[in-house]
Amino acid sequence: MSINNDLLKLIDIKMSDFSKGQKRIANFLKEHYDKAVYLTAAKLGEEAGVSESTVVRFAIELGFDGYPKLQEALKDLVKNELTASQRMEVSSGRIIKTDRHILKSVLERDSARISETLNNINLEEFDEAVESIINAKRVFIVGGRSSSALSQFFDFYLNLMRDNVINASTGTVTDTFEHIFRIDEGDLLIGISFPRYSNKTVKAIEYAHSKGAKTIAITDSRLSPLIENASLSLIASSDMLSFIDSLVAPLSLINALLVAISLKRKKYIADGLDQLEELWREYNVYSSDIKKKYL
Repeated sequence: MSINNDLLKLIDIKMSDFSKGQKRIANFLKEHYDKAVYLTAAKLGEEAGVSESTVVRFAIELGFDGYPKLQEALKDLVKNELTASQRMEVSSGRIIKTDRHILKSVLERDSARISETLNNINLEEFDEAVESIINAKRVFIVGGRSSSALSQFFDFYLNLMRDNVINASTGTVTDTFEHIFRIDEGDLLIGISFPRYSNKTVKAIEYAHSKGAKTIAITDSRLSPLIENASLSLIASSDMLSFIDSLVAPLSLINALLVAISLKRKKYIADGLDQLEELWREYNVYSSDIKKKYL
């Protein structure tokens, strides 16, 4: 079963077969799926006025292995269907319900996302991604919308570590395809996208795959539209409901990639940095006017 709007359609199709209690769950999900995504089976049952076991049976009736799988489908529905204003309303509501200071609330959630990413990342795929970036003939990076900030960071440091790195994120979809239209076997395209997914990035990774290039998806879930055309997938946790995308865990993942590459190309990179230091000094790239105050 495909997820997204199909979940709501499936509920409608099966509505006549549901028991009275299951219909109450179905109607609650249709009206409040943005809230139900964070409810346990017991809490959802309480909200719908049924038992926890009825919620579990409802999930199985829909074709899921259990309630956690239904919850995953709800998460995918929410992160793809909510508008920006709806996401803002839901995320602000979650924060208002707590009595914690906003700084503590946000930083603790970001810390949790990094921990979740570390616990779930496939280390073998990570190591293979490092080798692929090092050995590719050319590396193209595409990150649309808010992920363009990640692509710029990745591009800046990767250019210090190897030649033929192209940031194809800037500009329109047409601009991106003008950068990558000659991509072929031996090249690598890294697509970076998080909900709501950038169609430009989805199309770019699809095109690169069709041309025989290797592709790496840096995204939030195995259900991401980037995964279908990715040779390798690196999953980093993000806040699917926040209006302001949390890119802390994805940035940390990219930082880890860069550090791993730098350790494998240490001599080459060190020689290049020595040359750059001379140029930076000659052209006064960095300020050397450090003012010291003594008490």
